[in-house]
Amino acid sequence: MSTLVAAPTVALAAPAGEPIDDPIPVEPVASSLGLELTEYASFPQSFTVPSLTDQRLNRVARINTILELPDGSGRRAVPDLNGNLYLVENGVPHVYLDVRAQFPAFFSGRGLGQGFGYVTFHPDFRRNGLFYTIHTEQAAQTTAVPDYQQPNTLFHGVINEWKAADPAVGTFAGTHREILRIGFAGQIHGIQEINFNPTARRGSAEYGKLYLAVGDGGQGFRNTDPQNLALPHGKLLRIDPSGTNAPNGKYGIPADNPFVGRAGALGEIYAIGFRDPHRFSWDRATGRMYLGHIGEKSTEAIYEVRAGDNMGWSEREGRLVFDRDATNVCDRLYPLPADDAKYGYTYPVASYDHNPAPGWNCTDDVGVAVAGGFVYRGTDIPKLRGKYIFGDLVAGTVFYTEASEMRRGQAPATIHRLHLFTPQGQSVRMQELSSPGAPGDPNRVDLRFGTDAKGELYILAKANGKIWKVTGAAYFADEKAGHTKVTNTAGAANWAPVTPSKWRFENGQVILAEAGEARPGPRRPFEYAVLTKGPAFSSVEITAQVRLDEPVEITNRDVIIVFGYKSDTEFYYAHLSTDNTIYPHNGIFKVNNADRERIDYQWNGRSRGANPAIVDTAWHNVRLKHIPSTGEIAVYVDGNCDPLMTARDTTFSSGRVGFGSFDNIGRTRDFKVTGTPAA
Repeated sequence: MSTLVAAPTVALAAPAGEPIDDPIPVEPVASSLGLELTEYASFPQSFTVPSLTDQRLNRVARINTILELPDGSGRRAVPDLNGNLYLVENGVPHVYLDVRAQFPAFFSGRGLGQGFGYVTFHPDFRRNGLFYTIHTEQAAQTTAVPDYQQPNTLFHGVINEWKAADPAVGTFAGTHREILRIGFAGQIHGIQEINFNPTARRGSAEYGKLYLAVGDGGQGFRNTDPQNLALPHGKLLRIDPSGTNAPNGKYGIPADNPFVGRAGALGEIYAIGFRDPHRFSWDRATGRMYLGHIGEKSTEAIYEVRAGDNMGWSEREGRLVFDRDATNVCDRLYPLPADDAKYGYTYPVASYDHNPAPGWNCTDDVGVAVAGGFVYRGTDIPKLRGKYIFGDLVAGTVFYTEASEMRRGQAPATIHRLHLFTPQGQSVRMQELSSPGAPGDPNRVDLRFGTDAKGELYILAKANGKIWKVTGAAYFADEKAGHTKVTNTAGAANWAPVTPSKWRFENGQVILAEAGEARPGPRRPFEYAVLTKGPAFSSVEITAQVRLDEPVEITNRDVIIVFGYKSDTEFYYAHLSTDNTIYPHNGIFKVNNADRERIDYQWNGRSRGANPAIVDTAWHNVRLKHIPSTGEIAVYVDGNCDPLMTARDTTFSSGRVGFGSFDNIGRTRDFKVTGTPAA
């Protein structure tokens, strides 16, 4: 057959408006809800072929997903990009098939998604023994000719159909055949996932149709391939593996695909305009498809995908215009035009942005990438029902949105950050679970998600080759602080300020009337007053109203709530600020005879913390809870049931509480304390 190639890049008119630096100014919000993770399986060390050139590939096992075989056996399949297909029975993995050994040109040594990328089993596998795999081959090492390719092809993404002679046995024996081969000009954004719709009923037009998420080969930022209907690159494809009417005669093109019959268009295409369509799944209750899409400059997105959709890349990134022809690579994102509706693009139902560090050169990888997940429809954990659970594959952060809020054409759904707990109830970060034993960068989790036949959830980490099952849900800092109360605290006799002359106590208010000044010793809040009324507390809950008296034009204005106070150089504090873009602001901190250290979960390590706590000069309700036995710390603002900031630290097990600021003015009233007196 003849090979189709991309049309040349078309020069576009310059976008209108000013370039946008921060496309999604609102950060994901902390949730009080968390997942209990129980270790399910551990996989042996595997190695790339050839030897890796990118240290990001230096992992224990490059496991990519977990799924249950649709045969009632309870066996779960796990592919390792380095070549092995494992079956897991009762938490114990064994090699079912060495995919790498079947293909002399197999390649996994470069590119984060290269190698044995994915596996899926035909819904009738128990009877027909059919399953499907993706693997990568180096173009220079094979004589095979792609069915479709970009110019200057370097790598091939290859789809094979395998037929097991006996689907019930534990080691593969059978045959395989190639059904589709696509050539890519880059080492990234290949064929990311293949899968069948689990909601399709036997006998329906959807049953047995195979979906393929095909990336743009890393080329879309410079050309129009994702919009070119003559190419599969940057598309979601839908094919019939049992058919023969495709150009190569090895698979079928379903007659109900949206572009069938359109001149110059591939009939395999289901939706277009993708950069890196990384993972997709169907909501088992509604049948809706959700796809996690990894962005270029700014936007990690979840799309609801329907037949014929155009997600816009590379004319759009998320809800912004993407200017491929920008002279300055830092100025590529612009607001949508007033007549945008006429183009018919589909926009994300949820999204978050990259928030690079100050001084970012606009080209380096920030280290942010969405890992698409699943709407929870299992039965074991009722608190999760109806939540689309996904995450960031680099940082290992786990998020959810409510499926009911993910509505096309509406404002994006709120993204909530989930806590994680061990089976013993200890709050943990994903890095704490994935880093032990991990070669390479221990902070890079390489997170993925999976499900079983009952819809229960699993979380994977390439870092140390482990899988955890989500076995429960719990709430952060849910323990009662105690019953001893301290109220009526406003009088001057109840407080010990650092500098008494800067304070006033009147009309039931504790007022820091004059800005504090830096003092010798470690970097810490300049001016605060410690509550001396009542005992020192171990577990404690503080409720108060606070106000920032500094003019709103000053963006780095703040007040603080002190807790766990031992001495002037040993305490915690919650920093409530308008500015959430720099390390010292709007977070939870520890002073332990050294410069203050940020300990909250919300700081991304680069440039963003929790959403601003206070942006005006009005009174705001603040609640802070500290449970020293678990180390959990949570800060709530204005009656929200979910915390604005959270942390876990066990340095100080008790202490006094207080109020203050760094170098601003503010006040508090109705300052009350409830807790357990320190021993």
